[in-house]
Amino acid sequence: MRSAASIRAAVGAVALLLSIGATTANADPARVPLPPRNPFTGPAGTATMHGDTGSSDATRNPGPGTGPLATHLTALGADCPTVLTGHDGLPVALCTTHTGQVPTIVLLHPATGGLLAQLPLAKGTLLGGVYAYLDNRDRLVAVDGNNDLLRVAHRRLADGTWQLYVDHTLYLGQAVPAGDGVTAVSPDWHGRVWFATAGGVVGTADERTGTVRSLALPAGEEIANSISTAPAGTLVATTHTTYLLTADHDGTPRILWRQAYDRGPGRKPGQLSWGTGSTPTFFGPRTGTDYVTIVDNAAPHENLLVYRTRDGAQVCKIPVMVKGGSGSGNSPIGAGRSVYISSTYGYPYPALPPGAGSSVPPYADFTGGMSRVDVRADGSGCDLKWDTTVQSAAVPRLSLTDHRIHTVLRVPAVPGSDAPSPNDGYSYAQIDPATGAVTRTVPLGTGPGFETLQQVGTLAPGGVLYEGTVSGVERIAPQ
Repeated sequence: MRSAASIRAAVGAVALLLSIGATTANADPARVPLPPRNPFTGPAGTATMHGDTGSSDATRNPGPGTGPLATHLTALGADCPTVLTGHDGLPVALCTTHTGQVPTIVLLHPATGGLLAQLPLAKGTLLGGVYAYLDNRDRLVAVDGNNDLLRVAHRRLADGTWQLYVDHTLYLGQAVPAGDGVTAVSPDWHGRVWFATAGGVVGTADERTGTVRSLALPAGEEIANSISTAPAGTLVATTHTTYLLTADHDGTPRILWRQAYDRGPGRKPGQLSWGTGSTPTFFGPRTGTDYVTIVDNAAPHENLLVYRTRDGAQVCKIPVMVKGGSGSGNSPIGAGRSVYISSTYGYPYPALPPGAGSSVPPYADFTGGMSRVDVRADGSGCDLKWDTTVQSAAVPRLSLTDHRIHTVLRVPAVPGSDAPSPNDGYSYAQIDPATGAVTRTVPLGTGPGFETLQQVGTLAPGGVLYEGTVSGVERIAPQ
């Protein structure tokens, strides 16, 4: 006969499994499918800004836990939206300095978060972009302002100090039009590097042959977010349309399917461009890439859009962030059959990209908002599971090991007020994905130096969360 403890454990496992929208075939909740690890990247969960090349924003690494925490902000005089860790556990961040707006790669100490080395890159029209990844040799792959595709490695010198250095370079040439710049890069399953420019050009670079091929998407379509790759192809969301692309034998991009979306009457307050704020996300209960999703820019309420990966057929269109501000500049979390969306409506960005234009309406308070949507088991549609007014100040990350969503909350200086203030505080938070309830908060600090600016945290092995801020990198870890 089974013991009471074993029965309780089994019941808990089933409840956990159902709460994240997995199929009953996956008896272990920790085995809920995520997009497969790309063989040309570093460790799963920490090699890209959104965890994997499918941009799931979910990981099997646990968060900092429920015990006492140690927090430390490494001030770098730079905004650090991308913090990654490789097989060696060393954090590598891509930052933009306050002085001169220079894109700079920094290497941090894994135990303290302290600075070990830094390497400035050539500045371009887009400050070097913010989307990069670690390859399978722990080299940071990014494009600089000279349109050079770089692989930046690190090594320890004989005197014990560390060095960042450019290990390989490939010039992208005329594939990037004059005045344009690369926003994002991601590898495919053939070892080619896909890239996307702000002006709506997508391309591939094969470093083994030096071949660069590109495709210009329709005029007027811009790319303001990252791209995602999976065995099925490369996902690109422009300011008008979502595309799934593949490449011909010579690397020339080819469109498999496209789906236009409602981009609304204009850029909403708390967004950086007019159109979707989503990096498109692969997710699904069988392969981890059965579906793709973005959030549109419809007014008054945005919709979560889910499509079948194989043919682009729409599975559902469902309003989200209904209780809070219905506008998002964040990538959704996707795991199993569940998608989680966080609002940025009214978020007080200190600066906007060139050409962002006025928002519609011109101003809004930051009311927060987060939703969970599940795709039905038979794929016939989607259902809104919960909707809250959580004021997340970062792109949330889901751990499938501790079953918590990890983020940073903005804490109003005036209790009950949604109007942003320079005196607002910031707290690390854990959220129950089954209910949307905040289960733990830990204060990080008050004032602009702790501003996380809707950037993505990385859950590294050992329960360490690295969160980029406008002044550097915050390290949150068990004591």
